[in-house]
Amino acid sequence: MGRGSGLGQVIKAVAREAARQDRLRKQVEREQQRHLAYVRREEARADRADERRERQAARDAIARMSDARKREAAAYLQDRKERCDQACEDARERLERLACILLDTLDVDDRLSFESLRVDEPDPVLDYPPRLLKAHKQPDMDEFVGSVPRLGLLGRILPWTKRAHAGALEAARAEHAAAHEAWLLLEAARARDLESLRTRHAASLEGLDRKRQERDGEVDAFRDDYLRGDPDSIVSYNSMVLERSAYPAGFPQNFSLAYMAASRQLVVEYELPTIDIVPRVLDYRYVKARDEIVEKARKPSEIKADYVDVVSAVALRTLHEVFEADQGGHVETCCFNGFIHHVDPATGNDVRPHLVSVRATKEQFQAINLARVDKPTCLRNLGASVSRSPEEAQPVRPIIEFSMADARFIDQTDVLGAVSSAPNLMDLSPSAFETLVANAFGRMGLETKLTRSSRDGGVDCIAFDQRPILGGKVVIQAKRYRHTVGVSAVRDLYGTMMNEGANKGILVTTSGYGPDAFTFAKDKPIELIDGGGLLFLLQEIGIEARIVFPPG
Repeated sequence: MGRGSGLGQVIKAVAREAARQDRLRKQVEREQQRHLAYVRREEARADRADERRERQAARDAIARMSDARKREAAAYLQDRKERCDQACEDARERLERLACILLDTLDVDDRLSFESLRVDEPDPVLDYPPRLLKAHKQPDMDEFVGSVPRLGLLGRILPWTKRAHAGALEAARAEHAAAHEAWLLLEAARARDLESLRTRHAASLEGLDRKRQERDGEVDAFRDDYLRGDPDSIVSYNSMVLERSAYPAGFPQNFSLAYMAASRQLVVEYELPTIDIVPRVLDYRYVKARDEIVEKARKPSEIKADYVDVVSAVALRTLHEVFEADQGGHVETCCFNGFIHHVDPATGNDVRPHLVSVRATKEQFQAINLARVDKPTCLRNLGASVSRSPEEAQPVRPIIEFSMADARFIDQTDVLGAVSSAPNLMDLSPSAFETLVANAFGRMGLETKLTRSSRDGGVDCIAFDQRPILGGKVVIQAKRYRHTVGVSAVRDLYGTMMNEGANKGILVTTSGYGPDAFTFAKDKPIELIDGGGLLFLLQEIGIEARIVFPPG
């Protein structure tokens, strides 16, 4: 594993959750806006109804009952028509949003900004409460003493008056002393509160700074691991890209990713919405005779065409987002497998049929003008497998089974792999490796025969599929390579198939394939199995193995 596993789950979980929350927030905002518009319309209707009732009440005394009924009927009729018009508008708006799924992403920069993963919180503001900003008024001795009446001429002469005045002055000074003491306590408390507030603010700043430093370290490590091609980081990066993609309400947007480093290929297993996402009714009208709002169902062919367009748009949009976001240049090929959750009507069991599977190279895809294509036609031109009846969940076979794309390579730095008891396929001789591949296909039900490469023009194994109609002769070649298999090997396999009159060719390698190899194999009866897929097939027949490339 690369450093991606050491990033800490915090950055991945936080970033992925932030992306998901950002997408959900935008979706909720759109739904809230629509709901607010709906509420406003309902309020307007209610206001109009109230006005009608008020006018009717005022006129009841002077209008004949028949006129009142006519007006009420007219208002009711108007309300029904308004509801029909609004239902039509909402349905057409939903259909329009579905039609713009692909176009909506073309103006978006899908590259993930690593800076956006950093802590984006402003420094806390030290907000002083008004009561702490203003000092308490200090008691003034003159105010206390001045409240004692002055002695008049007579008062200065009479001894008891002088004594009373002196006592009053002493009491005033005592009151001032007590007030001054209370003032000191209040000011001390205010000073303590100010200091406590400053201390908490300083702690908040320190905590935020520490949080920023920790996150910056995680983001820097994630960025560096991604740029150097760490597979886990590439998967995490592309997961964030797809999480941030905003779709209309009702799209599940659940997916799994696998990166095949040897062939620089990203495999996306993506859950599609079911056909229920397409509006089945666009026309609503009010039938006065039955006092009923009647729906005019759309033609099944129209619904199917719209659903095929949606499925195609999601596939093309995902490929576009992956390739455009590939700022590290790690994805040369992307395979998209789109599936739905469905109940098999024959068995009642839950199934996951794939409705579309397409693989494209970046160079091939970037030559397409997505703003002008017919989406289903574009997919067919890319060699995609698309369900003939997506409305009935008729499945297609994925170009790459996701379980086979989850690469299980173990490099020389993996300690656990180094002590594994499973054999390393790279330690086998070329002939032993060819024998292993032949035996594997034999245990899968094919009748296999090894050949001698010196006499058969490069054929490693001839196999026969005994099934009627679907079976036939199969040419299998095995390449125990550590480097990427180029297009020349696929061309050689195809030439051998022609010479042998074979129905199918299978090329098996311990490494991976370049984009030219996938392009050449498209629309041909050739299956390319890389190291991860080989390990999966071996495990399926009970053989545990591993692929450890030698250093250097």
